[in-house]
Amino acid sequence: MTKMLASLLLASAALAAPWCRAAPPSDVEQVMVRPLADLAGKEGLVLTVTYPPGGADASHRHNAHAFVYVLEGSIVMQVKGGPAVTLKPGQGFYEAPDDIHVVGRNASQTEPAKFVVFLLKEQGAPAVLPAH
Repeated sequence: MTKMLASLLLASAALAAPWCRAAPPSDVEQVMVRPLADLAGKEGLVLTVTYPPGGADASHRHNAHAFVYVLEGSIVMQVKGGPAVTLKPGQGFYEAPDDIHVVGRNASQTEPAKFVVFLLKEQGAPAVLPAH
């Protein structure tokens, strides 16, 4: 019985191993940042994000209004308490300053995905914060 249980556990671990690997990291490039004169202490930050095939982000928040616009490929986005949505080129997604972004990933394991993010945030504040 012990040998059978050990074999079963090893087989389960071997099958699960591919799913436990960390997702490839995303490539984030700053396009521009601009203080907003008519919104004291605020700035607009524009980024492009490219998810490689199978790429994903860890859970995080922005403490900003975040507007996402998909350029290429397909991405899956979800904030805590909301449904997961799959977005294609030309579609958008919004995150409020108090949202926690629990899912951000490429919907494809074979093709990259690229999107633009516009953040309206406090001037000089980090663009990405831990989910806590």
